[in-house]
Amino acid sequence: QVQLLQSGGGLVQSGESLTLSCAASGGSLDDVAVVWFRQAPGGKGRDTVSCTASRTGTGEYYPPSVKGRFIASRNNAKNTVYLQMNSLQPEDSGLYYCAASETVLVCGPRSPHEFPYWGQGTQVTVSS
Repeated sequence: QVQLLQSGGGLVQSGESLTLSCAASGGSLDDVAVVWFRQAPGGKGRDTVSCTASRTGTGEYYPPSVKGRFIASRNNAKNTVYLQMNSLQPEDSGLYYCAASETVLVCGPRSPHEFPYWGQGTQVTVSS
């Protein structure tokens, strides 16, 4: 059973950067696709903001709203996935979750229902 522990987040001003971390235990992140979801303030849904595939999967995905500003990366030695967020804007604010799945093989906009493993969430607030 993969367990995910998030860190990072906080309050920044528009234009600044933040990096979120998602450390795994109980399994290797090599074997799972990892998605970062964002839940906007007051929102009920969670939108994909990045997807990186497992070693047997394919693709990498960022929606147009963050492409070129957000970068997801993996450190296999630390079994950790990072989300570097640059040029942050107020509309990037929200609760960010990392989530993992062994069965998602192709990256793209994914449904939260496809992911059985979740981090605890971390708040990102961008002030204007």
